[in-house]
Amino acid sequence: MLAFRLARGARPVVQLRRLLVAAASAGTGFLLLCTLAYAMEHPGAGAGLRLAWCAAPIAATVYFAVAVARTDPGTRPRSGLSAVGLGPGRLMVLATISTAVACTLGSMVALLFFLHLRGDVSGLPFDGAAADLLAADRPLPLAAVLTLLVLVPLAASVASAFVLRPRSTRTTAKAAGITRGTKAGPATAPRPGAGAKPGSEPPPPTAPRSDPGADPTAPGPTPPPSGLPWGVALLAAGLAVETYTSRSGTVPRPGVPLPGSADGSPVGVLAGWALTALGLVLAGPGFTYLCGRLLQAVRPGAVRLLAGRVLQEEARRIGRPLGVLCAVASGAYASIVLYAGPRPEAGPLTTLGALLVAGCAVLTLATASVEARQARSDTTSALLRLGASATVLRGSVALRAGALLAVFGPLTWVVAQLAALPLTP
Repeated sequence: MLAFRLARGARPVVQLRRLLVAAASAGTGFLLLCTLAYAMEHPGAGAGLRLAWCAAPIAATVYFAVAVARTDPGTRPRSGLSAVGLGPGRLMVLATISTAVACTLGSMVALLFFLHLRGDVSGLPFDGAAADLLAADRPLPLAAVLTLLVLVPLAASVASAFVLRPRSTRTTAKAAGITRGTKAGPATAPRPGAGAKPGSEPPPPTAPRSDPGADPTAPGPTPPPSGLPWGVALLAAGLAVETYTSRSGTVPRPGVPLPGSADGSPVGVLAGWALTALGLVLAGPGFTYLCGRLLQAVRPGAVRLLAGRVLQEEARRIGRPLGVLCAVASGAYASIVLYAGPRPEAGPLTTLGALLVAGCAVLTLATASVEARQARSDTTSALLRLGASATVLRGSVALRAGALLAVFGPLTWVVAQLAALPLTP
C-alpha cells in the first residue's frame, strides 16, 4: 500500500517515466503474444527462433525499467526514513514493487490489444482486424500466455532489486577521524622509571608526525573505469569476425533467418554484431572518461575543467547507456542496408521490435542524464553560492555534449560501416 501511495503522490515527470515503462512492456508483451500466435499457426517452423529474436526488446525494456527505478525520487534514501522503518532494504522493495506494477500494467494492455485484434474482445474499433495473422481460429493456451506476459515484469523486478540492493558500508579512516599517515591517540609522556633516569625530568610530549602530502578532505581524481580494455578487445573481435565473414563478397546461405525475411543471415555476421554491441557497452564508460581527460588537456579554463571533471565523475553512470545507444545505432544502419537490398521488406512486427529497442535506448540515456543531474545537484548549488554564473554552467553542459558527440559520433559511424559491410553486394 505504501508503494501505491508513493506512486500516486509523485510528480508528473515521474509518472510519465512510469507510463513509458508500461508502454515499453506493452509493446514487448504484444511481440511475445504474436510469436505465440505464429507458433500456433506454424508448429515447428522456426517459432523458437522468432521467440529468440524477442530477446533484444526484452533486454531493452528491462534496462529502461531499471534506469527509471534508479531515478525514482520516492525510493531515494532521505534523512528520517530509517527511523520509521524505511531503510535501504525497504526502499529497494518499494522500487521493485513499483517496477513490477508498471510492467504488469503494460502486459495487461498488451493482452487486451492482442485479444481485440484477434476478435475475442468486441465493441471497439478495428475489432478482429488481424484475426488471420493471430490464429483467431485456435484457442489460446492459458499457461503459455501467462508465462510470456509474466516474463518482462519478473525480469524487470529482479533486475531492479539486484541493482538497488543495499550495499554494506565499510568503516574508513576518514569516517573514524584518523588521517592517513597520522597515528591516532594523544601523545603521552613516558612513565617515570620507564627508560628515564631517576631525578631527571620527562621529555616533553612530541606531536604526532603526519604525512605533509596527505589531505583527506581534498577529493582525489576519479579512477578510470576498468572495462575499456575488454570493451576494445570485444569490439575488435566482433569487427574481425564480420570482416572475415564478408571476405567472399556475398552473404553466404543458408543462415539464421531474420524476422520478416525469408532468407538467412550468416551466423558469423550475427556473432560479430553481438560481440561488437557488447564491446561498445563495456567500452562506453572508458570512452566517456577519456572525453573528460581530453577536455582538461592543455591549460584548461574554468569551463573546460568543470566539464571534464563532471564527465569523469559521470563516466560510469552515462557511459554504458551511451554504448548501448551506439550499438543500437550501428545495428539500425546495418538493418537499413539489409532491407534496402533485394530481400523482402521488414514486416510490422520487425518494425515494432526495432522501434522498441531504439526508443528504450534513447529513453534510458535520457533517464541516466536525469540521474546524473540529480546526483550533482548539491555541487551545482554550491557553485551557484560561490558566485558561478548560470552561463558558465550552461557552457559546461554544451561542452560536455559536444565532446561526447565528437567521440561517439565517428565511433558509431565506423562501427556501422564495418557492420554493414557483410550485407553489401
